[in-house]
Amino acid sequence: MKKIVLLFTVLSCVALMTGTSFAASTVYFTKDISPAGLMAVYNALGRTASGRVGVKLSTGEAGNTHYLSPDLIKELVQKVNGTIIEGNTAYGGSRSSTAMHMQVAEDHGFTKIANVDILDSEGEMSLPVSGGKHLTQDVVGSHFGNYDFVLVLTHFKGHAMGGFGGALKNISIGIASPRGKVIIHTAGTKESGSVWYDKQDDFLESMAEAAKAVSDSLGNGRRIMYISVMNHLSVDCDCDGSPAAPDMHDIGILGSLDPVALDQACVDLVYKAPDGQSLIKRMESRHGIHTVEHAEAIGLGSRTYELVNLD
Repeated sequence: MKKIVLLFTVLSCVALMTGTSFAASTVYFTKDISPAGLMAVYNALGRTASGRVGVKLSTGEAGNTHYLSPDLIKELVQKVNGTIIEGNTAYGGSRSSTAMHMQVAEDHGFTKIANVDILDSEGEMSLPVSGGKHLTQDVVGSHFGNYDFVLVLTHFKGHAMGGFGGALKNISIGIASPRGKVIIHTAGTKESGSVWYDKQDDFLESMAEAAKAVSDSLGNGRRIMYISVMNHLSVDCDCDGSPAAPDMHDIGILGSLDPVALDQACVDLVYKAPDGQSLIKRMESRHGIHTVEHAEAIGLGSRTYELVNLD
């Protein structure tokens, strides 16, 4: 197993210059984007998804084809006896109601590999936010309380509002109910209406705070794990029914027990790629890295990591 230490983060640079010691999280990597590669990353993490397991992913908006392929994830989802969990959207579209959302999940092949549970189909529940600047609660679907463990499967890509969609977005906006999504998007200033908000950093910080609430609720992060697939790297999210075509090569699969380290590693690999200019521009134009910065600041994880190559 070859270990590669990537020192791309600001904290790592500071450590080199000052001698300050920061705790580094482990991120596993493989170029093998296949069921076997996904299983290799899961096994390397050394944590068993057990009990009632929710597998959080995006089912993808109708018309989108960039979401995680059911064929890619089937073996892992079935190994952990997982139920695919999702939340309805707050912006309209084909997934704003449970019935329509379930139809999309069926159309995209997810119901063929596992049960699918729309978390807010029967109401909401509130998770406390600890140490937040903007949020005091994260409002999620009531079914979230039915799960003992969450396996977070993320398709890393760009995003029109957040700059990029990674693990932090997947467990914040992705798990929030429609009302909870509005709360996150507007940094706690509204509970209904438009998700558009003019204070970008406040929105990004609110995503980090909601993500921490989810992690804290799962044994302070002991009953959750994160795997991100870097393929079909469009500048647009899977929530976009007409996304821009990917214009860079696939990179691989990464996994960590630390969502901050995982998102940072994915961002760093985009910067390292020779054809990542479009996605870099999208991330920088939305100040996307600030979600990761704030997540670290509030204690969710570390931007300093060691990348372990499984190939």
